[in-house]
Amino acid sequence: MFLSESAERQAIARLKVDNPWWSEGSIRADFKAMGPRSYLELFHALVRNTRVHRSIILMGPRRVGKTVMIYHTIQQLIDEGIGPKNIVYVSVDTPIYNGILLEELMHAAFTSSGKAFASTEQYFVFFDEVQYLKQWELSLKSLVDTYPNVRFVASGSAAAALKKSSIESGAGRFTDFSLPPLTFYEYVRLRHCENQLQESTLSWNGHEVHSFEPTDITLLNNTFVDYINYGGYPEVAFNTELQADPGQYIRHDIIDKVLLRDLPSMYGISDVQKLNSLFAMIAFNSGGEFSYESLAQNTGVKKETLRRYVEYFEAAFLLKKIHRTDDTAKRYQREHAFKLYLTNPSLRCALFLPITMEDKEIGNMVETAVYAQWIPRLGANIAYASWRVGRQAMGEVDIVGVSEARQKPDWAVEVKWTDRYFENPGELTSLRSFMAVNNLTQALVTTQTRSGLMSLSWGNLQFMPTACYAYIVGRNTLFRTKAGMGL
Repeated sequence: MFLSESAERQAIARLKVDNPWWSEGSIRADFKAMGPRSYLELFHALVRNTRVHRSIILMGPRRVGKTVMIYHTIQQLIDEGIGPKNIVYVSVDTPIYNGILLEELMHAAFTSSGKAFASTEQYFVFFDEVQYLKQWELSLKSLVDTYPNVRFVASGSAAAALKKSSIESGAGRFTDFSLPPLTFYEYVRLRHCENQLQESTLSWNGHEVHSFEPTDITLLNNTFVDYINYGGYPEVAFNTELQADPGQYIRHDIIDKVLLRDLPSMYGISDVQKLNSLFAMIAFNSGGEFSYESLAQNTGVKKETLRRYVEYFEAAFLLKKIHRTDDTAKRYQREHAFKLYLTNPSLRCALFLPITMEDKEIGNMVETAVYAQWIPRLGANIAYASWRVGRQAMGEVDIVGVSEARQKPDWAVEVKWTDRYFENPGELTSLRSFMAVNNLTQALVTTQTRSGLMSLSWGNLQFMPTACYAYIVGRNTLFRTKAGMGL
């Protein structure tokens, strides 16, 4: 390494601390004690499949468990018989490693482990928070080409920077894996609340579909609201002290680091105050409809700058922009309006206050939580439909699944936090119109507590408690289940 003798000693000492399995044979006890993410099985299988000679790029927002999942993967590798000294973990954002190339870090780690590198053995090397090293993608691509016996895994919290570099420089060399915030399905499992639901089936266009229904809807709804407030981050979800003041943890340790450090340093943003203010305003109104014109009027920021800021928020996994279609599910040629959702509903609680079932904002936050289950799903072509009816009235459907091949809607879902429409389905005039225009014979409507299939003159409506719907979508997202009905 091109370091002073003192700096090299510090680097080697840090590598030994971060790789305790070299001497102890296992990861730290505190990491072992943490409940694994449900995504671990999928990620571990990808890491273990060394027949595919690629590096894995693990992407996801801050504090959702990427590092913990790496450590859990390392423990599984050791349990499967991989030699502990054949596994290396390096946290690239450690200050002492500043400016050191990935290859130098790898060889320094092997030196620190006390075992000579052998080209005939299989190794696993994990580079955490790799985005802090300039041109990491070129270094990693070179490593993949140079060391066929090493399985490289790199992780990072800046989606756009990582994905753009992965696509441009790692074509054929990198495989992306996205770890989202906790889904409601994972939250229920990690909180051991599975007894609040039971397996069932529902009828969809003449077919029986696997589903779930509540055993106690009051308990399940309480769990769902807790998830909205605290459930996106594993540490907050299971720490009552952090829940007492989630803002202290999430706002300072996550939001501020992203808005004050990550985005400005990666994208050259100078006006951090406006960036902060814009995010707070959008977070408070998550699930609302926006336009760049209205945002410019309210913030005093130019439209082109606002476009870049929204792109940055998406790059940092903070927000997701959902496009608008008309009542035929066709995209508007000019994007006058769109919806913005927090990718993690508990961000709002951290910035403001926990929400209750009776708060007037609960509807938008329930919708945000539902969208949070859909956002990680690869290939999900979803939008919301909004169109004008006459001069004043507007029609809207909350979630629409659009067939890429036909450019027609396959399904439609209305997200409600009330039983009103179960009792008065005729009030769902926008949904009725949308179904008629697009020849849909069935749609799904969520409720607060009621469920059942209702056959009407204009189509069949499947009603389901929103908490059940969020659980099912989160589960199907995890298991890559394909269902053409909004699940």
